[in-house]
Amino acid sequence: MSQMLLIPDPRPLDRRLGKKFFRHAPKRPGVYLMRDVDDNVVYVGKAKNLQQRLRNYRIANPDKMPRRHLRMVREVARIEFQFCHTESAALKCESKLLRSLRPRFNRAGVWPGKTNFFVWRQVEEQLELAVTDVPEAGWQRYGPLGGNAGHLHRTLARLLWLAMNPARMFVELPAGWAQGQLAANAMIHCGSVAKEVAGTLAAFFWEASDGLVPWLQLQLIARTHPFERGVIARELETLKEFSAHRKPMGKNRLQLALL
Repeated sequence: MSQMLLIPDPRPLDRRLGKKFFRHAPKRPGVYLMRDVDDNVVYVGKAKNLQQRLRNYRIANPDKMPRRHLRMVREVARIEFQFCHTESAALKCESKLLRSLRPRFNRAGVWPGKTNFFVWRQVEEQLELAVTDVPEAGWQRYGPLGGNAGHLHRTLARLLWLAMNPARMFVELPAGWAQGQLAANAMIHCGSVAKEVAGTLAAFFWEASDGLVPWLQLQLIARTHPFERGVIARELETLKEFSAHRKPMGKNRLQLALL
């Protein structure tokens, strides 16, 4: 017998905009601009289906929504749309708006930067992670990500190293890793589970899979030191935020990603 939810998750946007707003939101590609009570744009996003995308913001569940987005939905007073013919056109429109408006709750795409790809490959029992502007043959890739590629590289390298080295502490990370000073190619020994780790990572980027974060949480559950738990929680939060906005590559682009 399931336990009743005594305190339902808050729905600040339902209260301000009304349930009808979400029911009648357009099912078409476009860009949405979230504005506060002073009419400042606080967030810009794009979607193939605007109605479906906006549903993700209706329930402010602290276990599923990043903290930054929890703060954001409490400030949104209205949402406006700019319609586009295709998702590709919406992406271009979003990019222009991000650079011109620089909304404070957006991170990716706000500042111009060089093109960067996050790349990885399995080398026998090791997983190699790197960032590059021109992916080479034999590497799997995701991007372009701009400046976010480096942040993602550091986050994944630290979490995967901790997951693969359960007997070693955070302070034993390879030299410089704790401070974000990783070598160009970060090598992580995974032993007999190297193929499983590489597959979980590929699913995270290509298949819109939500399995990576729970898998990491399971591997790291035995770490009980308060400092380590705090660091791990922040790193996992970064992955959750990235996951909420990434664009899965899909099977039809898998062949290109392997080139």
